[in-house]
Amino acid sequence: MKILTPVLCVAALSVVACAQEKSDVALLRSGAGSSAGLHPQSQPATAPLPAPRAPRAPAQYNEVPMSRPIVALTFDDGPHGSLTPRLLDTLAQRQVKATFYVIGRNVEAHPEIARRIVEEGHEIANHTWSHPALSGLSAARVAEELRLTHQVVLETTGYRMTNLRPPYGAYNERVREVAFNGHGYDTIMWSVDPLDWKFRNSARVSRELISGAAPGAVLLCHDIHPTTVAAIPPVLDDLLARQFQFVTIDRLMSMDQSGRQDSNLRPPGPKPGALPS
Repeated sequence: MKILTPVLCVAALSVVACAQEKSDVALLRSGAGSSAGLHPQSQPATAPLPAPRAPRAPAQYNEVPMSRPIVALTFDDGPHGSLTPRLLDTLAQRQVKATFYVIGRNVEAHPEIARRIVEEGHEIANHTWSHPALSGLSAARVAEELRLTHQVVLETTGYRMTNLRPPYGAYNERVREVAFNGHGYDTIMWSVDPLDWKFRNSARVSRELISGAAPGAVLLCHDIHPTTVAAIPPVLDDLLARQFQFVTIDRLMSMDQSGRQDSNLRPPGPKPGALPS
């Protein structure tokens, strides 16, 4: 799968939009406080880049139609300083790969964890810089949220991300086009949501993930909640015992033989939830 050559925002937007971007970017950076700047000392880790993609239109996936017992386990909102390393230990013990939808300012705060994610063979993907509802932002603001995160991940880990999960599941055609035209990102949603952000109960989260797992499913979790991290071991043990295979989102998408530009599910509506601490 080929990654389209990134294009500058100036080429994608009109003169009016670019003028608006300067104002919006100033607001974004001022709202991010002292964490808005990137780490100039960050050294990229040696990591393989995803396989190139063939040119095509932007796609949106909730799942990938298939009959084989393969799922993608995904985690949003990290990296978290203590919980993400604990989760990585769990995944390593079972040789399971996952996809981490990271927030850029959290990568800046925990660069060593971001590097570990990549070094251990997991996928990192874009979940914006500051976790806004992208559907309510201008094209320029959307572009800046994605650009800042793309930049800090690339500089910190050497990994070039290939897809986006919009916070709260809130996106529209403008968001899809900005993400794809700017970075070649597809938009990735989910097919199984245990509502772990709402129900801080490990047994319930485990039960919902296990019962929802199906061939080609995308499982949504958040690695910023202790109850979620505690729920993952029984999920892995149950599904592995049933011969399920865990793959990254990029790998799951590469298995799509349907010929569709979008998955066969309607996108879920925006989900409320607190921003990560």
